[in-house]
Amino acid sequence: MTYSAATTPAAEARQITQLIRGRRSIQPVQFEPGRTIPTELVRELLENATWAPTHKRTEPWYFVVFAGEGRQKLADFQAELYRATAGEKFQESKLDKMRNNPLLSSHIIAIGLKRNPEVPVVEEVAAVACAVQNLHLSAVAHGLAGFWSSGGVTYLPEAKPFFGLGPDDQLLGFFYLGYPKPGASARSTRKPLEEKVTWVLE
Repeated sequence: MTYSAATTPAAEARQITQLIRGRRSIQPVQFEPGRTIPTELVRELLENATWAPTHKRTEPWYFVVFAGEGRQKLADFQAELYRATAGEKFQESKLDKMRNNPLLSSHIIAIGLKRNPEVPVVEEVAAVACAVQNLHLSAVAHGLAGFWSSGGVTYLPEAKPFFGLGPDDQLLGFFYLGYPKPGASARSTRKPLEEKVTWVLE
């Protein structure tokens, strides 16, 4: 299938602009409790994620989806590993989030990067990030709430085997999915474009 900007109607282009600018991170505490996203819809979001750009077509993304009772399994694993490794940095509030956030969500997607040594790691991280953006925008288009968190056990090497990741792979966080509570919202702003762009015209 081929697609080009020339085939995109102006109205559709405006909708895409609105979707991108309207995307927000909605945390699990703002999810509607007990409401489950259909499996086929989650599969659609993940399929869209895989259409992200990827250098040398390595497709480095690797997702582990926790739903149903699997959410409790994730919550228990996170809490136990954090308690065992936090030491003096232990915070009860952080432990509570690890226990509760998975259960507030319909699905939690662990975001992994399967390392290919032929490609610089920064390019692989960029590819996975693009995949998550696809996932998040697709979720918003379906009226869902999403939140990408790099907290919890994300950066603990001991967590990797639980998510099917090897020593050279990376865990890049968790994407929490749910239906937003009525009125759920998050504010966001961006600095003026002029502060972020240099034009070289001649």
